[in-house]
Formats: sequence, C-alpha cells, structure tokens
Amino acid sequence: QVQLVESGGGLVQAGGSLRLSCDASGRTFSNLVMGWFRQAPGKEREFVARMRWYIGSATYADSVKGRFTISRDNAKNTVYLQMNSLKPEDTAVYYCNAEVGGVSSWGQGTQVTVSS
Repeated sequence: QVQLVESGGGLVQAGGSLRLSCDASGRTFSNLVMGWFRQAPGKEREFVARMRWYIGSATYADSVKGRFTISRDNAKNTVYLQMNSLKPEDTAVYYCNAEVGGVSSWGQGTQVTVSS
C-alpha cells in the first residue's frame, strides 16, 4: 500500500497560482497511477488530473485543462499539481490518490480556497 501526504494548499485570489505536493511512501509498482481529485462543499469528489508514474503520461479534467499541470519527481517520490489562473470554482479540498491494480490509497486532503 502507498501512503500519501499532501501539502501546499491555502488561500489565493482569483487569477493566482498554487502548487500542491504529494509525498508518497511505501511500495510502488510499475503500473502505479498517481492523481489528484477534489471535493467542494456539498459536491461529490471529482477527478482533476492523473499521471502514469513510470511513463509520465498525464490526463486532465476538461475544467482544468490548460490551467493545471501534474508532474512528478521520481527521486523524491513526489507528485505535484501546479495550478494557475485559479478561479473561485476551484475552491475545494484536494486529495492525492495512488492506484495500483485497482486498489486506491488517499491522502488526508489539503484545502484550496480561491477568493473572487
């Protein structure tokens, strides 16, 4: 199982930027997929971005394409989410996710608040 710890959330004005980090520990596998999800108050958790760890290919939700970038540092076992041009509707708790063979692990979440 993979253990995950997020950091980097905070309060930012609309149009601003934040970078989230997710430190992963534990066993990793060649089919590891790392990703970010978010959950706004009163809404279901939704997909934001994911990356196949060893290949490096990334996928994004339509709502964040062109604004958010997922990346990784293999040496640090860390995945990042660079968020630019933030909008108030991006306000949510952001969760890091690791999936191996259909089994998911989740971080504790980090709050991102975008003021208008």
